[in-house]
Amino acid sequence: MGTLSVNQNKLQKRLRRLAGEAVTDFNMIEEGDKVMVCLSGGKDSYTMLDVLLYLQKVAPIGFEIVAVNMDQKQPGFPEEVLPTYLKSIGVDYHIIEKDTYSVVKEKIPEGKTTCSLCSRLRRGTLYTFADRIGATKMALGHHRDDILETFFLNLFYGGTLKAMPPKLLSDDGRNVVIRPLAYCSETDIEAYAKLKEFPIIPCNLCGSQENLQRQVVKEMLREWERQSPGRTEIMFRALQNVHPSQLADRKLFDFAGLRIDDSAAPRFVDAVNL
Repeated sequence: MGTLSVNQNKLQKRLRRLAGEAVTDFNMIEEGDKVMVCLSGGKDSYTMLDVLLYLQKVAPIGFEIVAVNMDQKQPGFPEEVLPTYLKSIGVDYHIIEKDTYSVVKEKIPEGKTTCSLCSRLRRGTLYTFADRIGATKMALGHHRDDILETFFLNLFYGGTLKAMPPKLLSDDGRNVVIRPLAYCSETDIEAYAKLKEFPIIPCNLCGSQENLQRQVVKEMLREWERQSPGRTEIMFRALQNVHPSQLADRKLFDFAGLRIDDSAAPRFVDAVNL
């Protein structure tokens, strides 16, 4: 790739800056960490790896990066693409071969969405492998739009107010998941992936499912952003500015214990005494 144009340079700097801010804000990476970067072959994980390699060079701390891809044995999966790319940029890597494709196709009826089961199987395998190689952090390529989409999916279809946190401790306490692209927009990542000409590998298992609930939510958010530019940023900011007392979760706030505080200063002052 030759010299970047002004706009291309701004795009690269913006992604690097936002990722750096997310890493710092949530203390995602610490001195001596071994970061397992999970590569799917999609635009998001390629961009994440690219940005983390840059941060590794300029950060005031030392940390290790190892790339990991899970070959799920999907028909036609180009097994040589990722190894060739990772060798070309000098990154240590592992390829995990596990036939989750057959499991998903066996368990999920034709026409039903496969993403949920596929994701659980993949995540479990990656957690186990991270533990095996001594990775202290496991980096996933979810970006700001992914986090917001998950929030609205849970709101509309799950009846819960939750999303994907930028940093997460697994249920068994053995893995810390980080999302360095949490502040980055999908639009910027798409543009950057094209600029860098990453060798994108499409997902043949779920990529053709057009009626996924996530696709509906994605289009809804895109339409909102078209109608009111900046709305996505405002909504994401709301996820960082939560007021439990203004919601209705009794586990988060003691509504039952609310009482008048007799020791509080009077709201009204006697005008005569003034």
